[in-house]
Amino acid sequence: METVVSGIRPTGNLHLGNYFGAVKNFIRMQEENRCFFFIADYHSLTTHPTPENLHGNVRQVLVEYLAAGLDPEKSVIYIQSDLPQTAELYLLLNMNAYLGELERVTSFKDKVRKQPENVNAGLLTYPTLMAADVIIHKASKVPVGKDQEQNLEMMRTFARRFNRMYKTEFFPIPSAFNFGEQLVKVPGLDGSGKMGKSEGEGNALFLNDEDKVISKKVMRAVTDSGPTEPNQPKPEVIQNLFTLMEIVSDKSVVEEFDHLYNRCEIRYGDMKKKLAEDIIRFITPIRERIKEIDSNDALLKKVVAQGAEKARLSANPTIEEVRNIIGFRRF
Repeated sequence: METVVSGIRPTGNLHLGNYFGAVKNFIRMQEENRCFFFIADYHSLTTHPTPENLHGNVRQVLVEYLAAGLDPEKSVIYIQSDLPQTAELYLLLNMNAYLGELERVTSFKDKVRKQPENVNAGLLTYPTLMAADVIIHKASKVPVGKDQEQNLEMMRTFARRFNRMYKTEFFPIPSAFNFGEQLVKVPGLDGSGKMGKSEGEGNALFLNDEDKVISKKVMRAVTDSGPTEPNQPKPEVIQNLFTLMEIVSDKSVVEEFDHLYNRCEIRYGDMKKKLAEDIIRFITPIRERIKEIDSNDALLKKVVAQGAEKARLSANPTIEEVRNIIGFRRF
């Protein structure tokens, strides 16, 4: 059984892209692995959220991931700031992290370019905190997207460096979690790219969207004037609609509209109406579960307390041994 650690950024509502990307894979992972899922509130401080927004975003993410299928009885779900051992390991790792290597990290250079007025130390040492998050549990696997591959390599560098400096094999060298299949890429409604909050509210379908909102968004989805020749290739804006339909609709429904497209008889309004109905059918049970969990403060407190306790049981022996290896010993 592998130990797997993954962070969840408290950045707002889950959408279908999140669900069919990270969340469904997390649900599969927790069935066969020792999983730690933490809400990365320390990481979010680099953007300077207000106290109200920080707490509200943490709660929202916790509620929605539970509603989507993360099970606190099968995995450890905790809030990053509830585990002070992570902060201590972060400090210790920073003592052996060097300015030059941190400045070369692509994500840091991108932030410097995009937000020159907010180049803070947290952004610079982001990879060190990511490493602490994972190796505090002596994890062997971490699920990462393409944009985080360099941070994973930094994580491996810091674990190896600690082992080398102190002549030990204490930390496993984490590697990328292999899902064994291609990740589902959910397209946005704006006609290009993937679904995401950064592209605007109208691009994403959120798990807590009401029926009218879903219908309005889908009916506004970008299309073209329709096919002019039988069996012609679908342009990206149309293929995006078909991809969404393949995710939420029955196979026969997809085949029906594909057949109409190939015969130049498709009516995009009809297709979008059916797509909206199927998305609503898919999202409704999750949305109702979100409402149910959000109203249950006792459940949320129990999940958070239970997660913090389990995370500390894992992290305490690690940080105690790290302190001993380094030379911090009690008199």
